[in-house]
Order: sequence, then structure tokens, then C-alpha cells
Amino acid sequence: MAPLRIPVLVGLIFLAAGCSNLPRGAALRSEILQTQVADDPALRDFTVAPVTRALLPVYAAWPGHGGTRHSWIDRVDQPETRIIAPGDSIDITIWSTEENGLLTTPGQRFVALPQQRVGAGGTVFLPYVGTIKVSGMSPETARDRIEAEYVEVTPSAQVQLDFSEGRQNTVSLVSGVAQPGSYPLPDSDFTVLGLIAEGGGVASSLRNPQIRLNRDGRLYGTSVERLLENPRLDTTLEGGDKVHIEADDRKFLSLGAAGSESVHYFDQDRLDALEAMAIIGGVAESRADPGGILVLRRYPPQAVAPGAKGPDHERVVFTIDLTSADGLFSAGEFEILPGDLVYATESPVTSAQTIFGLLGSSLGLASRVGVSF
Repeated sequence: MAPLRIPVLVGLIFLAAGCSNLPRGAALRSEILQTQVADDPALRDFTVAPVTRALLPVYAAWPGHGGTRHSWIDRVDQPETRIIAPGDSIDITIWSTEENGLLTTPGQRFVALPQQRVGAGGTVFLPYVGTIKVSGMSPETARDRIEAEYVEVTPSAQVQLDFSEGRQNTVSLVSGVAQPGSYPLPDSDFTVLGLIAEGGGVASSLRNPQIRLNRDGRLYGTSVERLLENPRLDTTLEGGDKVHIEADDRKFLSLGAAGSESVHYFDQDRLDALEAMAIIGGVAESRADPGGILVLRRYPPQAVAPGAKGPDHERVVFTIDLTSADGLFSAGEFEILPGDLVYATESPVTSAQTIFGLLGSSLGLASRVGVSF
């Protein structure tokens, strides 16, 4: 019966190779993409998109590229002066050398008018001179204006003015810093990074810290990294703004024969496929097919478009070949988006190794029980 051993062994190998239920940790590339071989395009429920140098510009033009969820406001340069606004309070002290003036009594050299609140129209009411508009002025300009009015009443009058910002001239730093709280605008050119510095800086525990600005009921967002790299994004604040800093909550998933199967959070604004592979620990050397790295992505229905304007299906499988120079270079330029699944497929060799392992175990068991071929 010895001559029958080899044919029987070969037959068992082919029999096992045809079995789809072999024990393994990931699917083969051909198994995942097999529905794409259908001749009728109408039967395809996803698109296969090879990541190559020629196609990178096409994918970059598809909707959703960049993964940003919020718009942002560019910086608007303003003069570095404090400006009085409605809701602020001004403290006025009027000095006079007259013994018997309208404002002072004998022996009195000054009169104080504290906490004069600037009304909604930007005006204050002052004794003997009436209503004066002060909003939109610097403290120095408002002092000169008020003093000019009082000189008409008391020629020797000299005015001293201080003001404190009201709620409409303050901004709130809500969270993500050492010292959250309400901060007055020191001048009209106070920016987001200046406010963060006033609050003691960004908490070191935050992952890729994101800035959120709430203004007039609208939410704007960007990252600290972008602001530091581009000074034109350091937004000029307005009274009533609310700013908070939070950790980046964007994430992607890795599965299959990857170095790790887990949820991974973005640690920087932009993440390419090579960086994502490094984050997940590469691929399992003894199992993975480096030519079969897949990135599965779902696009919103409104992104589906004919031609190069968008994908032709909501579900897209991007294929990356890390065994070629073009594949490696292209992977370094292909952007991973929040919600992507990075899947490392199993090498066909792994299935063969599994088969030989199973057959070796079977033959060993057979020899132990006295069965021969």
C-alpha cells in the first residue's frame, strides 16, 4: 500500500484546499473582492479602487476628502486698542480747581461718577452734559470727548476715565486648559491663541487637541496644530465668543492579518495609509499578504457621482499593494479618513501551511493507531 501514499496525500491536499472553512484569522484578497468579477456592473454593490499614482488625484477630488467636519474663521487684523462697547462700565472722575463750581463743593477738588453702564445704544448719561456716545471709542478718545463737554460747564475740568468690560466684551474659555473661565478682551486684536495662553495653555493629556469656537450660535473648529502652522488662522475674537479645547475623537479600525486588530484614534490632523500601517503595527509577517491591503470606506449617498467627480457606489474598497514601488509611494499619499477600515488580507501560503499542518497531524494520528496507506 506504500505506493498509494503520495496520490492519497495529494488528493487530501486538494480536498482541503477546496474547503473554505480552514482555520485562519483573515480572508483572502480574492474572497473579499470576488463579487467584482460579475460581468453585469449592476450586480456590483461596491467599487474596487486601486491606489496608484495615476488615480490619487481622482480620489482626492471626491467629496469628503480631508475628513473635516467644521469650517473655521481666518484672522482679521485689528488695531491693538481697547474699545468700549455696550454693556461695559466706565468710572469717571472729574477734577476741578473751582471753589464753587457746579460739580464740586467748597474744599472739594473732584467728583466721582462710578459704574456708568454703557447702554445698548452705546451711550452714557452724565450730569450737566447729558447723553454722550462712547461705544466704538478707545478709553483715551472717550475721555477726551467727555472732558471737552465738561470744559463747557467747568473750564478747569479734567477728566479721568477707567472702564471694565461687560459680558459683551468678554470671551469664555470653557475647557481643555489649565485655567478655564471668563476673560476680558484686552484689546480689539485679541486672538484664540492669545486666549489659550491666558488660560495656561492646552492640557498635555489631550490627543491632537481640537479647538471649537462658538460664535453667534454657530460652531467652528480646527486644530491647535493648524493654528501654530498658519498664523492667518489665529482668529480674532469677538465679545461673547466661547472657546473650548477637546481631544481629537476621529478614529479608524484595523482588522485581519494586521499587527493589531483595534480602534485607533487620529494623533495628527492628516493620516496617510503608510502612517496608519505604522500605527497598527504593520502586518503579521507569517500570515499577511502585503499585496492585499484593503481600505474599506462608506461614502454618503450624495457623494455618489458619475465619472471622476465621485465614486459610483457608496461602498468603496481601495486596494493597496505594498510589494511595488508605486504602491508604497502611493500609500504614502493616500489619506485615511475617519471611519475607514484598514484590512490586511491573509496570504494564500498561510492556507497551504494550515493544510500541511492538518495533514501532518492526521498522518501522525494515523501512524499512532496503526493505519497505513
